[in-house]
Amino acid sequence: MKTVMAKSETVQRQWLLVDAANMPVGRVASQVASILRGKNKPIFTPHVDCGDYVIVINTDKMILTGNKLTQKYYRHYSGYLGGLKEEQYKHLMANKSDFVLRKAVKGMLPKNSLGRKMINKLKVYKDDKHPHQAQQPKLINLKGGVR
Repeated sequence: MKTVMAKSETVQRQWLLVDAANMPVGRVASQVASILRGKNKPIFTPHVDCGDYVIVINTDKMILTGNKLTQKYYRHYSGYLGGLKEEQYKHLMANKSDFVLRKAVKGMLPKNSLGRKMINKLKVYKDDKHPHQAQQPKLINLKGGVR
């Protein structure tokens, strides 16, 4: 019996739709990262991009558990003196909830050129409208929701 190694030319990709309403950010991010990576497929190969395209809608309705809304900060540094910028997740979830999910998923993917290809297959939208109707995405139900 031979081990089958997937090739990027032969991988068949699907378009999947995820509704993130009333789900914790981390649970959505971990399951979406697994789908983007292709770990849910039997032909998973670590050095090949085997994942599917994922469309995430309703990120405005995601939740953060515990005290993360007030205690967690997004920090980025410009490299200059005094260039540290901080923003509380309460403001991020209100204004840029799509950015919060994209950042969480990106942190769970490989930190190389393969991970950069995978994050480009993630499409995130704040409400339930998206421009990918022509791809006929399949709605999937993620585990561990607070529905």
